[in-house]
Amino acid sequence: MNYEQIFKNIDDILWKEAGCSNELDYVEQTSWILFLKYLDDLEDERSDEMELQGKEYKRIIKKEYRWNSWACPKTSKGEIDHKNAMTGDDLTDFVNLKLFPYLKEFKNTATTPDTLEYKIGEIFSELKNKIVSGYNMREILNYADGLHFQTATDKHEMSHLYESKIHKMGNAGRNGGEYYTPRPLIRTIVKVVEPEIGDTIYDGACGSAGFLCEAFNYLNEKAKTVAEKNTLQKSTFYGKEKKGLAYIIGIMNMIFHGVEAPNIMHTNTLAEDLSQIQQKDRKDIILANPPFGGKERSEIQQNFPIKTGETAYLFMEHFIKMLKAGGRAGVVIKNTFLSNTDNASIALRRELLESCNLHTILDCPSGVFTGAGVKTVVLFFEKGKPTEKVWYYQLNLDRNLGKTNPLNEDDLADFVALQKTRVHSPNSWSLDVKDLNPDTLDLSVKNPNKKEEKTLREPSEIIAEMQDLNKQSAEILKNL
Repeated sequence: MNYEQIFKNIDDILWKEAGCSNELDYVEQTSWILFLKYLDDLEDERSDEMELQGKEYKRIIKKEYRWNSWACPKTSKGEIDHKNAMTGDDLTDFVNLKLFPYLKEFKNTATTPDTLEYKIGEIFSELKNKIVSGYNMREILNYADGLHFQTATDKHEMSHLYESKIHKMGNAGRNGGEYYTPRPLIRTIVKVVEPEIGDTIYDGACGSAGFLCEAFNYLNEKAKTVAEKNTLQKSTFYGKEKKGLAYIIGIMNMIFHGVEAPNIMHTNTLAEDLSQIQQKDRKDIILANPPFGGKERSEIQQNFPIKTGETAYLFMEHFIKMLKAGGRAGVVIKNTFLSNTDNASIALRRELLESCNLHTILDCPSGVFTGAGVKTVVLFFEKGKPTEKVWYYQLNLDRNLGKTNPLNEDDLADFVALQKTRVHSPNSWSLDVKDLNPDTLDLSVKNPNKKEEKTLREPSEIIAEMQDLNKQSAEILKNL
């Protein structure tokens, strides 16, 4: 049975499970089971490597909690021992009362947060088993036993299938969409920023870790030596995520892409005082799509020089501060950032233009983020010198984007090609900062090559603008 069919069979069982109600639950419950199967395969692999060296490997997980002890015990022929495999209430009682408490404890006993042991503890501190039926769980475990993580081919297929699950989760409504940025857009941003082996790469709002995974794929193809591959494993990728489910999914996604112990922290990035960030904390590359439309409490806003409740703007302040001198960034943000006239927006644009070289703005059409109902831009900037000229590229497509007709990399090929030299074309132009209105620093996308046409806007765009205006009004009234 192929991996895709196994994933489908597990989803079919979860669909019948009373404790799971939507795609978010399916991904969450599949994740902890797959993680334990991955962990068992990893420990087997490490044990075999040590044996070849004539050494003994000390396993992380005690025998009674290993996959082949509780999940899928085997006969002498290597087949599942149905006679001794727990099922029904025996299985759910073991998982809820013994397995999860045991795995949670690793968070307290691990030596440092960057170890696999700590990740195990933190993952199972965040999760709750929602598979109520021990008979359903038995079926799921039997299917999951057919998945393997030993080879690069295995991991590649697993990463592809897991990404597909995250994508479906993003389309399923509720808050799933905030975990998924279209991968063609991420890959394009990575190409333009051009990270190198040895760079430190950071996403302070990493969600499902799409940016970190794509950056790993990009650099892993370039890594030739053991030392370079070790650098990618241990000292290249760093993420932070506030929400528990997104944190779990991000770790799992990176594992499936080939990073054994991801450096992702479960924390509220915006709760950190910006003034406390030191040189050792700063990173070479920032790749991110911070959440927008959120409202941060006043005590969180006190951590930032420019006070605003808009989460995306606070993240922008954080990213500017987190970049090393000469560091490069590609950040997705709502297009209203370029033109909003409230004090915080103007102050943040001024900070960006004065402390960084905002060399490129990619203007994305509606529909890039399926169901989001907002227009976005991607800001590309380099820390350490002020902006003199901004190069714009307006992505004009001959079709409407949506679930059945999503953005692809070919759509962005012209942008990638022209961005290297930042030449002018019907879709690209430059703007001198000295020509900006010094009071507003309005960076709105205004293509001089296009005649202004009066077109009806999408209802979602109008609603999004109305919500923005309401927020701005609330901020003004609050400050009066």
